Amino acid sequence: MLKKTFIFLLLNACCLLYGQQITRFAVVDLAQVYTAFFRESRAVREFEEQSARVQSDIDRMTREIQELRSRHADAVMRDDQNEALRLETQINRRSEFLREYYQTKTAELEIRRSNLMRSGSFLDQVYDEIRFIAESEGYTTVLNLNNNPSIIWYSPSVNITDKLIQNLLTRSSRN
Repeated sequence: MLKKTFIFLLLNACCLLYGQQITRFAVVDLAQVYTAFFRESRAVREFEEQSARVQSDIDRMTREIQELRSRHADAVMRDDQNEALRLETQINRRSEFLREYYQTKTAELEIRRSNLMRSGSFLDQVYDEIRFIAESEGYTTVLNLNNNPSIIWYSPSVNITDKLIQNLLTRSSRN
């Protein structure tokens, strides 16, 4: 009787363990996928060119402000109050312009990048491939690393970004 009870309890425990579905998570870096997969597309090249132009403008303005600061320091050393005041005014105006330019251009670039990432064909291909990987590997949830600040830590073994990129590149070369 004790043996039958033990076997019954063991079978019930096994059924309970196998009956419960274990939730498996995966993570993906969609920005990395976008950059790797669409690197050669015209829209991405134009975005990267615009981004480089903006960065070049920011670097140029920063150098100009640094030059003005250097000239201001020289004027202060020479005790040329008028020149120092004039240069300080220019520094303040240009620094404020640089801040506004940076904020505006950064927002424009972010909107453009988001629009590129949300283009229908990109998302359709990516979501189809994510679905395929998740179903074939038993993941029940896939989280985007870029839009999920609550992810504090994850094991690299659940990051499917590289596999997703490889699958997308393989699929696109077949088409």
